Amino acid sequence: MKPIIPREPIVPELNKEEVEFLTDLTFGKDIQAKACDALFVFSGTHCGHWEKAIEAYEKKYIQKIVVTGGRSLTGVPHPEWEGNHHEEYSEADVIISQLKHAGIPSQAIVYEDKSTNSLENVLFAKEVFDFSTVKSLMVICKSHVTGRQLRTLMKHLPEKLEYIPYTFPTTYRGIEVNRNNWMDSEIGRKRVWGEYLRIEKYGRLGHLQPM
Repeated sequence: MKPIIPREPIVPELNKEEVEFLTDLTFGKDIQAKACDALFVFSGTHCGHWEKAIEAYEKKYIQKIVVTGGRSLTGVPHPEWEGNHHEEYSEADVIISQLKHAGIPSQAIVYEDKSTNSLENVLFAKEVFDFSTVKSLMVICKSHVTGRQLRTLMKHLPEKLEYIPYTFPTTYRGIEVNRNNWMDSEIGRKRVWGEYLRIEKYGRLGHLQPM
């Protein structure tokens, strides 16, 4: 199944002000990491999803981890993802396996393994974890999708929650895309513009907090 919005859409010419706007919108604010009441791990097949979760736990930023993810209907799995060889594995299964292998106890982890997109990540997580019991939430996701995924959380979780992004950059065809260099490569511009289109569309649909 193809995504509604292409991963790499045609990008218009962007001026300096538009680049700055898109950086703030898609990557979100650059916030210093600190201890939080819980950690929310958006689903995915990139190793960053579990490596950053392990790092956050080992640095004692968090003690409770909420893992999400079935199998995406539109995404392209990372070529090294373990689930590529085991179709019965969910994205949550692989993430949890890595967390436990790193020594994180089972009682520190709650999860859902049925979601197929970011909206479902949040809605299904609400069925297994009471977010009204926490005041701050550390969030793990790809850096260039931070804005959209934080807005999804903000739309559906308690209003006064504080969010601390704990993200990782992603590499496409050998080119890393991060908040400082995305505008310098064609792949970076396409990926970020695609995120802008998603924020605009899903905001209108009510899936996330609109711009």
